[in-house]
Amino acid sequence: MHRARLLAAAILASATLAAGAAAAQTTLRIRGDIDSLQDHVLHVTSRAGEKLVVTLAPDTAVTVIAPSALDAIKQGTYIGTAAMPQADGSVRALEVQVFPESMRGVGEGSRPFDTQPGSTMTNATVGSVTGTSGRRLTVNYQGKSTVVDVPANAPVITYEPGTMAMLTPGQHVLIFAATKAADGTITTNRVQVGKNGMVPPL
Repeated sequence: MHRARLLAAAILASATLAAGAAAAQTTLRIRGDIDSLQDHVLHVTSRAGEKLVVTLAPDTAVTVIAPSALDAIKQGTYIGTAAMPQADGSVRALEVQVFPESMRGVGEGSRPFDTQPGSTMTNATVGSVTGTSGRRLTVNYQGKSTVVDVPANAPVITYEPGTMAMLTPGQHVLIFAATKAADGTITTNRVQVGKNGMVPPL
């Protein structure tokens, strides 16, 4: 009985430590330029000028952010948009992402985002495209709908498969799934890189 109590106490202590370690981790969004990549260690200068060291998992997925165009958006296209809410309930797009079919459903819904103070991110299916230049979209997600107005200066992008070989000095990257441990170590298994030096608009 005494040994059983000791074992139970040890398990509880381990669980408590694990919970504490998980709580000590934070999730980061990193936007910046690559300084170097060596042995799966990525050195990045953030847009704020901070020098960051990010360890990449062996199975890190690299996605290329490439230019697209508004006429690629049709009824039924799955898109994402960082946008600013408007007084009439619509949103004004800061950028639009045209997802390939393989990414349909990723992140569906609408939530606060950090592109600008007060901005949102909405991933949804286009129900209709109206307006003289097709710049007003009705999008549907989780039983809701939102009208998205796309200004002429809003960048439109899409995604392509990438490789680690594309993570070269000077390229612009986004890392939306970085984890920072209590000791300051930053790790990730997903990196997005701008195509041919493109600065991602997100």
